[in-house]
Amino acid sequence: MAAKRRAKLSLPSLTREYKATTQLEAEAASLNWVAALAAAMVVLAGAGLNRLTEGTWRQWNVYIIIVTALVASICFFGIKIANQWERAIVLRLGRFRSLKGPGPFFIIPIIESVVQSVDMRIRATDFSSESTLTKDTVPVNVDAICFWMVWDAKKAILEVENFYLAIVLSAQTALRDIIGTHQLSELLTHREKLGKRLQEILDEKTNPWGITVQSVEIRDIILPKDLEDAMSKEAQAERERHARIILGTAETEIAEKFAQAAKQYESNPGAMHLRGMNMLFEGLKEKGSMIIVPSSALETMNLGAIGGLTALSQMRMEKDKKGPDEPVNA
Repeated sequence: MAAKRRAKLSLPSLTREYKATTQLEAEAASLNWVAALAAAMVVLAGAGLNRLTEGTWRQWNVYIIIVTALVASICFFGIKIANQWERAIVLRLGRFRSLKGPGPFFIIPIIESVVQSVDMRIRATDFSSESTLTKDTVPVNVDAICFWMVWDAKKAILEVENFYLAIVLSAQTALRDIIGTHQLSELLTHREKLGKRLQEILDEKTNPWGITVQSVEIRDIILPKDLEDAMSKEAQAERERHARIILGTAETEIAEKFAQAAKQYESNPGAMHLRGMNMLFEGLKEKGSMIIVPSSALETMNLGAIGGLTALSQMRMEKDKKGPDEPVNA
């Protein structure tokens, strides 16, 4: 719930951030220390001229004072400075005059004004789409980021009231359209393709505003918790099915090998007899081991006699170890 509230408040916060930024940019372009310093120098020059004209600091020439104040005001309000990445929009009596910057420039106070300075650098704007249904009716929350820049400051200011807000709203609308025309599997596996399609849609819409969208990247696709659990169970069942298929394939291969071995033993009874003796030997190597042998194997391979001989040999070995007078447990 907190995440949703933050997402709902993101658009107004972006608007306030944009207004604050543009206001600071306009103030920075309308008032600078260079203009203040120039005005101060004009005032000092006027005071020095008055001293030379009147011969004293106590008397002031009205004409010199008026001219000094006028020139100082023109310098203070007329000298502007735009940063390297900014372009200032200058209006003369409410009509577009020119683009100024970067660097210092001059405007006629009262008649001309700097309404706004535009940042020409690449900007990154994040936007999201909440609870949007995909083509297969799955509600998803998608977060994306858009990289864009203003290439024509005149169009961006004169054609659009708030180009920053227009970019965000256009990006959200285009994202919802993309989500509604694609299935969930396509959203999860083709993010780059969807981002490129979003970039094309936004660039086509924003080019008349003097703005170009360079790229759009889908950062995250948030699924409902129930759907995540279902997809996890589905993936687990798929892995189990794959494991069973592998196990069945192994059993089939083992059965084929046993069938080939049976053919060899069928045509060669001696090999079968040697195999049975080897199995018995392997089983009797461990002390206290118990071997269960089918009766058919005893008859065909004479394993009973072999087992008796083996037991008799073991008893003789124990008798030799204990001595001739000690009884041997059968």
